[in-house]
Amino acid sequence: MVLVVVGAFYKISDSIEETEPYSHAFSLAIENDNFIAFLGEPIETNGMGSTNYSYKNESITSKLRIPIKGPKEEGSIVVDAEKINDEWVYNLLYVEIDGETETINLIEIDAEEESLDYF
Repeated sequence: MVLVVVGAFYKISDSIEETEPYSHAFSLAIENDNFIAFLGEPIETNGMGSTNYSYKNESITSKLRIPIKGPKEEGSIVVDAEKINDEWVYNLLYVEIDGETETINLIEIDAEEESLDYF
């Protein structure tokens, strides 16, 4: 019974990590110089966090809190996204560093990178 529960846990966590909101948010965070300065390198996930995916009227909503850690500090990536017409739109996408009051807004960074892709 314990093996079944542990196996299910790893299967669920792998499937969450493979979703576009999770992988997109994590890659933006670990490539951000401000974020790296706070946490140090390497940056890795730090447990399961919280996930909420809901499906309604052919729309998917994703709310994630991804715990992360580096050699210096720990924090969380917060994601609130919605998939409409096969495209993800991010309402919230930021990083919280434990013990800090300011956050690092990844939506602005993502928008800057997308505008550079057009040139």
